Amino acid sequence: MEENKSAGQLLNEKLTYKSKNIWENSNEDEKKLAFQFCEGYKQFLDRAKTEREFTSEAVRKAEENGFISIDSLELEAKLKPGAKVYQVNRNKSIILGVIGRSGLETGVNIVGAHIDSPRVDLKQNPIYEDTGMVLLKTHYYGGIKKYQWVTIPLAMHGVIVKTAGEIVDVKIGEDESDPVFTITDLLPHLAQDQMQKKMMDAITGEGLNILTGSIPSEDDKVKERVKFNILKILNERYKITEEDFISAELEIVPAFKAKDVGIDRSFVGAYGQDDRVCSYGALDAILQVNNVEKTAVCYLSDKEEVGSMGNTGAQSAFLENFLAKLMYIGNKKYNDIMLRSCLSKSKMLSADVNSGVDPNYEGVQDKRNASFMGKGLVLQKYTGSRGKVGGSEANAEFIAELRKIFNANNIIWQTGEIGKVDLGGGGTIAQFLANIGVEVIDCGVAVLSMHSPFEITSKIDIYIMNKAYKVFYQEMK
Repeated sequence: MEENKSAGQLLNEKLTYKSKNIWENSNEDEKKLAFQFCEGYKQFLDRAKTEREFTSEAVRKAEENGFISIDSLELEAKLKPGAKVYQVNRNKSIILGVIGRSGLETGVNIVGAHIDSPRVDLKQNPIYEDTGMVLLKTHYYGGIKKYQWVTIPLAMHGVIVKTAGEIVDVKIGEDESDPVFTITDLLPHLAQDQMQKKMMDAITGEGLNILTGSIPSEDDKVKERVKFNILKILNERYKITEEDFISAELEIVPAFKAKDVGIDRSFVGAYGQDDRVCSYGALDAILQVNNVEKTAVCYLSDKEEVGSMGNTGAQSAFLENFLAKLMYIGNKKYNDIMLRSCLSKSKMLSADVNSGVDPNYEGVQDKRNASFMGKGLVLQKYTGSRGKVGGSEANAEFIAELRKIFNANNIIWQTGEIGKVDLGGGGTIAQFLANIGVEVIDCGVAVLSMHSPFEITSKIDIYIMNKAYKVFYQEMK
């Protein structure tokens, strides 16, 4: 008890910093709310396994909560404080905004995350027949351990765009009655040479071929009868030909659903939690924002796992264009200096995950500066690798502001970095927003088995993260 502590103990508690286990510092009501929040999160994960699906679900939820598309507004329109708008970029990224009481020239509060995840993509000309079987050629996307993607059930998600402009939606492997796909592996009896190789070489990129069928067509005069039969089935179901794969975006993802992990159900296990855990938290938070001093912006981008390049990635002008349009609608005397002023006064949480300490692999992290499961939101001052190269570093003044508002609102947080110096590292979208003048820090949850087909997060961390993003939208000055 507090009254039994010595003066030295009390002073020591005041002077030292120690992260807290949220489970130990939460009441039963909060724990129930965390479990409830994660039920919705798991359902969302099952519906949104690709960036296109996430964007579609985000639009649906936004419109249910009173958001309107900025593209539907006339330039002569007026946006009053409290107005809710969104904009979609090529169906693969989205920005949502709630207009604040102060003008945009005073800056905006941004929570930005990415909605793409490591996966396997089909090549442009994927279908081939070999030894009486049909397989699909692939090219992996992002940083995967290739051996993790063999011998698991896989699903196909995406779109095929025909020359007339018709978009054909594809989703195979998610319904209980659906077939699934898989990538085969060599049996251990014949794998002596394979098992002598490094893990990164045992399964090759060109070896990630998707098993797709084996029944030949009854027409014995057709060459490659199994391939012909597969093409025939696809044509009957989707009205497509082999050439249509050239204008397709088809992603191969794990076919299993998000699940509770652990006897106590304290974890969520699912594909794509890097970074849909933070994306979902940021999206849910802004849907609940109604009255803010500074305009609140939720920026959900694509292509982070391959460097954020392209017109849907964080290096694009999407965010700047969105803010410029908002500013023009609010002030017909808009000029570029106004946008630059807005960006330089804006603050952002780069909502991305960090590597949690795994007791099976403790040697890769400095435990004094690592993030732990169940200890709350992770404030990651800098990213990059081997000398902070290729990353972003937050300014001390901004971190102090965050500490103040999080402490005042009982947001349990911790600090962390991705691993020991010289072992590796990684970057996020933070650097690209910092490059255009925004004050930014990485701020997400800890994850185990990052970039694997089945990533692990803590339910209590997810709940606290969502609370933190709401506080940031509403209270950051």
